[in-house]
Amino acid sequence: MPQDADAKLRCALERRFADPPGAAPPAQGAETLAGMAARGAQRVFATQPLDEGLLRLLCAVALSSPTKSDLQQRDILRISDPELRRAVDGLLGDQTWAAGAPELLIFCGNNRRQRQLHAWRGRPFVNDHLDAFFNASVDAAIALGAFVTAAEAVGLGCCPVSAVRNHAQRLSDLLELPEHVFPVAGLALGWPAGPAEISQRLPLAVTLHENRFGSGDPRAEVEAYDRARAAAQPYAKQRFTGDYGEAPDYGWSEDKARQYSKPERADFGAFVRAKGFRLD
Repeated sequence: MPQDADAKLRCALERRFADPPGAAPPAQGAETLAGMAARGAQRVFATQPLDEGLLRLLCAVALSSPTKSDLQQRDILRISDPELRRAVDGLLGDQTWAAGAPELLIFCGNNRRQRQLHAWRGRPFVNDHLDAFFNASVDAAIALGAFVTAAEAVGLGCCPVSAVRNHAQRLSDLLELPEHVFPVAGLALGWPAGPAEISQRLPLAVTLHENRFGSGDPRAEVEAYDRARAAAQPYAKQRFTGDYGEAPDYGWSEDKARQYSKPERADFGAFVRAKGFRLD
């Protein structure tokens, strides 16, 4: 294993975690692991377009990822029409940086194809409940993660965009998504024009469990993480200061508590039901 890959992986994990794993890096795959550990959200892109052959290759690699029971309930929708792209960008609210990405992909859950199989083969579709929606959502998310890893391996930068669900019905109408097909997330993609934003992560003591879910109160660990992250990566601004004022110690937990103190996508359940899903 090259020494620089070893060092890069260790450095990335130390930057990410207060309690990085102490195991020695493996003899094989250290470069891949280091790239994954060091990755960050890319929100500044060069104007250079992507080669369409490369884009199709990355889609093929992403769709080679695991899928529940080989059902393959995920599709990728590329928005290449400039007028349509402007309309979709307009739905993303304050995510204005996404308009600068040369490519915007929409990863969709697709339970329609499975239902078509039943119609073609004359078999009853009896699993018409929450799991049908959940399986397709997870399939799309797995493909999204695989695409990110593949894209960054060839030097591209990307950032998922959950804001595509802010106006799910309007987006669905624009993209002509049929019944039982729904957006899970967007992905802004392009060649980087600046550094990616790398975020520290919660300690493994909070997020890694063995045998049974930890029953302890993680508040002390989370607050220590708040302090470490604020020192290394302070937030540029605080959310909703008109409601909550300026916090003297503004960390990750306060930011996330403020973020989800306001309604977001409260109509998404109604949208999913209107797509034909039963969620019982």
